[in-house]
Amino acid sequence: MAAYLVFPLAALTGYLAGSIPFGLIITRMAGLGDIRQIGSGNIGATNVLRTGRRDLALATLLLDSFKAGFVAFACRQLGGPELGLVAGASAFIGHCYPVWLGFKGGKGIATFAGLLPFVSLPAFAVAASVWFGMFALTRISSLSALTAAAFMAPGAWTVETLLHRPHNWFVLIGLACLTPIVFWTHRANLARLLKGTEPRFGTPQPKA
Repeated sequence: MAAYLVFPLAALTGYLAGSIPFGLIITRMAGLGDIRQIGSGNIGATNVLRTGRRDLALATLLLDSFKAGFVAFACRQLGGPELGLVAGASAFIGHCYPVWLGFKGGKGIATFAGLLPFVSLPAFAVAASVWFGMFALTRISSLSALTAAAFMAPGAWTVETLLHRPHNWFVLIGLACLTPIVFWTHRANLARLLKGTEPRFGTPQPKA
């Protein structure tokens, strides 16, 4: 295959994989109707959890992570971490803006998390540590996600510097470019955070 087609093909494959709305599919198969009509209207695992089915929420979380992780891993094996990032990032965008649902998808955190270990272990370690630390302190999932996204790329750079590892600037800059998308998909959450009305885990969330 011509080299100039490799990255576009990885991007297209990742986008189509990311566009698969597992949360919507799983809840419909379980007879729960359209997940977009309850809670926040989101197709992700957090909203699936509001149906009371933890098993379906866990399945959604794992599948949303897997679809990005799979394409990132496969493309990394074929063409290195740069190609893996393109495929994984495209899956993240596909989840947020799926072609099958009129480009109205989820917020992408599980999908984002799924691609990280296959393109940058330092970024994954930083993001996971920040998320769990912030969640333990606040019990606010959205704040944990936003903080993790903000610290991920600079944190990965710091870790690589301290370990005297060479920086992959393509990956670091690519991940940094995804952070604003995370903030955009969480704009309703961000507005509630600024107002002090964002609910903590286990409390009802207003419809976005």
